[in-house]
Amino acid sequence: MNYRVSAFLLAFALTVPAALLARADTPALPSMATADQATTSKLVYGLLSDSRYAYRPRPLDAATSQDVFKRYLESLDGGKQFFTREDVERFAPLAAGTGNAIRTGELDPAFQVFAVYRQRVTERVAYARALLKQEPDFTLDERFEYDRKDVPWDNATALDELWRKSVKNDWLRLKLAGKPAADIRKTLDKRYERLLKGINEWKNEDVFSIFLNAYTSAVDPHTDYFTPRTAENFNQAMSLSLEGIGAQLQRQDDVVVIREIIAGGPAAVDGTLKPGDRIVGVGQGKSGTLEDVIGWRIDDVVAKIRGAKDTQVRLEYIPAAEGLDGKHRMVTLTRQKVRLAEQAAKGETLTIPGAPGEGERRIGIVKLPTFYQDFEGRRRNATDYASATRDVAKLLAGFKADKLDGVVLDLRNNGGGSLDEAIELTGLFIEQGPVVQVRESGGRVTVNSDRNPAVAWDGPLAVLINRGSASASEIFAGAIQDYGRGLVIGETSFGKGTVQNVVPLDRWPASEKERFGQVKLTIAQFFRVSGSSTQHKGVVPDLAFPASVDASEFGESTYDNALPWTRIAAVTHTRYGNFAPILPRLESRHAARIQSEREFQWWEEDVQQFRTEAAKKYLSLNEAERRAERDRQDTQRKQRQQIRKELGLPLDPLAEDSSDDGLTGNERDIVKDAEREKAAEKRPDPLLRESAAILADAVNLLEKDRPLSAQVLPQSTAPGRWAD
Repeated sequence: MNYRVSAFLLAFALTVPAALLARADTPALPSMATADQATTSKLVYGLLSDSRYAYRPRPLDAATSQDVFKRYLESLDGGKQFFTREDVERFAPLAAGTGNAIRTGELDPAFQVFAVYRQRVTERVAYARALLKQEPDFTLDERFEYDRKDVPWDNATALDELWRKSVKNDWLRLKLAGKPAADIRKTLDKRYERLLKGINEWKNEDVFSIFLNAYTSAVDPHTDYFTPRTAENFNQAMSLSLEGIGAQLQRQDDVVVIREIIAGGPAAVDGTLKPGDRIVGVGQGKSGTLEDVIGWRIDDVVAKIRGAKDTQVRLEYIPAAEGLDGKHRMVTLTRQKVRLAEQAAKGETLTIPGAPGEGERRIGIVKLPTFYQDFEGRRRNATDYASATRDVAKLLAGFKADKLDGVVLDLRNNGGGSLDEAIELTGLFIEQGPVVQVRESGGRVTVNSDRNPAVAWDGPLAVLINRGSASASEIFAGAIQDYGRGLVIGETSFGKGTVQNVVPLDRWPASEKERFGQVKLTIAQFFRVSGSSTQHKGVVPDLAFPASVDASEFGESTYDNALPWTRIAAVTHTRYGNFAPILPRLESRHAARIQSEREFQWWEEDVQQFRTEAAKKYLSLNEAERRAERDRQDTQRKQRQQIRKELGLPLDPLAEDSSDDGLTGNERDIVKDAEREKAAEKRPDPLLRESAAILADAVNLLEKDRPLSAQVLPQSTAPGRWAD
């Protein structure tokens, strides 16, 4: 045999048939946990179950052991499409020993289960590929029930039926997109082969990380373990910067392809590399060995290309225009610090026409995808460190210079980030005062305040949120609402009212290099200055749009171990305004306006259609039925575009695209897919425009009705100022 039979496999062979173990003709299984991983497991246990670091430590008892093991199985096989019921029953002894495995660092169960998982994936992929020999019958009245969150583990016969329908659905999508049978077979065969190859490429650290994160998620939904590599990626995402060549990469088949060149980075400045170019070799410095990276995992290729600022990297590549068999070329680039500007705050201006007798209003828009901060840059007191607050302040200064009438801060799908940034960003709109209360595990409450008396924008303000607005977004929106500083518009937010901190595990063994990774763990719960928690309940908008997603399907309340809602005492704070007296009039104007706002009406129709389809939790496998639905969608899309043209509305840049090409992301033309992604950013956004219109309504109503203004803004001393 060409693989090492370890003690854990010999022991497991007593309960698991030999057929489930790795065969001689398959890649070697990831080895057992390393010494560093055993140490890491013990350290994480100490943090989460045997210390006061965590806000709500969870004892690693028998019940927790079962919970961790259940989460591990679901992390591997969330759709319950690989493991059989018999597999899970045989895992019972391993489940009982999970807690002891984590405490001692003897992580055999994780690798034993993965051995079975990979074998099951191998079997299922072989079955799926065999099904491709014959085209399915699409005249039958069959359904593919894809929502398997709450289904029980099933036997192999039931999984055969599930996979038959899954393959049939994949085939039907491609057929509806106009692909011939031969191309469909080729595409799906490669897709399923790629699924197996991806599992076979898993390393020791992948299995370890998933297993340990099953433990952290059992403690609470927002506690995570980061390997040294994932910790580096997390820090780069928060700082909006990295040291490298400035290219976004994507793997396609066995080759890493350039998806996008980042503006201002070394690759963009050099100009040699283009989107679609294939990287086949990487060398360090001017003369380092050139390594062939064909077939490598993308994270391994990225690790070779990234490096310290001012160092050089050589890339062997094939130009996109020359195809896979094209001539190999070389380019040498000097790595630099690259700012990831795509995730930074962005501004634009919308002009909103006035109602009869009212002038138009110009509303500034700030789109903030995340509350980012370069923690290391701030610690070093660097002058140019990335900061959401600093970037927004620059945009506000421009709006002020342009004498805009109001500002909408768009926090849709902003999942949070730095607590400090949330506090400081609030400070741009209020004078000094408390922003958020933080209660630690021992019960001590700290009030975090804005101590800067300066106000960057004292004019009309609205905050746009949706169900994807979480954590720091909720701190900011909640504070603006409690202060009466601005209107909150949109959907009820996510409901995450807890605070996390990143703890480097290398601090205890005093390691000179990063070996053990980091834990992002919940250390506190935050409360609004009003005393209410956003936990579970979120921030409820002053003016609500129809919910785009059901709260039972997405949000903090969907986690079975989330902290409950509670409240504490309020703290004294300024109350700039009270919008209750004006809300009925704003709602009336909003309701009247959307009667003629086609984009908003279409958005409501799409939301309702999406929710109706999602509630079904199945897809028809009847071609005539699916084709009729596809034709309806295509006709609707074209009709809407024609109406836009007739009414002189901004066109949808994706209106000519087919509703479903049947492909997955890495099967599409990478350059065209990236271009489509960019074009999507320019699609009509009726919610943003309506939010700006609502704010413009508020400005107009308050300016011409001084008694109403005195009610709503009792502290304001001048028109156009909502904070004094």
